[in-house]
Amino acid sequence: MRNFSDALVRRIAELNNPTVLGLDPKLDYVPQFIKDHAESIFPDEPLKSTAKALWLFNKALIDATCDIIPAIKVQYAYYEMYGSEAIKALALTIRYAQKKGMLVIADAKRNDIGPSAEAYAKSIIGTTELLMDEKFKVYGADAVTVNAYLGIDGVKPFLTNCKENGAGIFCLVKTSNPSSVDFQELELADGRKVYEAVADKVNEWGMDYIGEEGFSSVGAVVGATYPEEAVAIRKRLPKAFILIPGYGAQGAGADEAVASFTEDGKGGIVNASRSLMCAWTKRDDLKPEDFAQATRDEAIDMRDKLNAALANRKYI
Repeated sequence: MRNFSDALVRRIAELNNPTVLGLDPKLDYVPQFIKDHAESIFPDEPLKSTAKALWLFNKALIDATCDIIPAIKVQYAYYEMYGSEAIKALALTIRYAQKKGMLVIADAKRNDIGPSAEAYAKSIIGTTELLMDEKFKVYGADAVTVNAYLGIDGVKPFLTNCKENGAGIFCLVKTSNPSSVDFQELELADGRKVYEAVADKVNEWGMDYIGEEGFSSVGAVVGATYPEEAVAIRKRLPKAFILIPGYGAQGAGADEAVASFTEDGKGGIVNASRSLMCAWTKRDDLKPEDFAQATRDEAIDMRDKLNAALANRKYI
């Protein structure tokens, strides 16, 4: 069976690009001509027209970048807030990206225990049993983000589905938001910070999921906005694949983003959402109809900056 971390390592190497495109669409990000077209298809049906606009936007960005970016990350909140039709657009986006050769990370940050955690895992990365002895992949994502702060009770069902489906998980360890310090940097009785204790557990959980390329399919989320901490976390997680948010719109640059990579420049993938999706809004030289070209150009620039930063590491 396929190992998720192996698939990700190999696709990154093939494209020479450790970037993940965050498809977290809001209507504000979508060019007006797409919204007008969607409304013309579903007049008087705002839920369907909204979902159509999101799908057309996503499809164009996937088409424009699938040969240079190895993966997409879909943040569930941006689809759930637009209703049931947008959830269909989410599922369609996942399947289309995979058809185009991209891996898909479901940014759902699920957190529960027992049967509830199992239900989340089956719906996102696993298989759901239906009537008439049928089985169905509801979303069929390649990996999912998980909030591990409930401990192994909330993680084990995801681990089971990783093994059964060749999928991966990324556990929240050190997030990129400023207020993360309120809890994640509290000091424990043994002198470790909370995020360090979580990193140690993620490392423990991932030992049975290491693939041929040397990385585990049980990975971590470590924000680019804390590069010094990222270097220390990498030492605690030598085999984990690390998903790195915080690049671009959240303030981190390429030097900060690559702090989570191993010394040989592997084991990390850097997410950019708004800076890629909304690149067209900063281009006076392009028409709105060329929005996808703006994303492609920005993706190439991001790739080159990350590779340059990896060649001249600032934080190691």
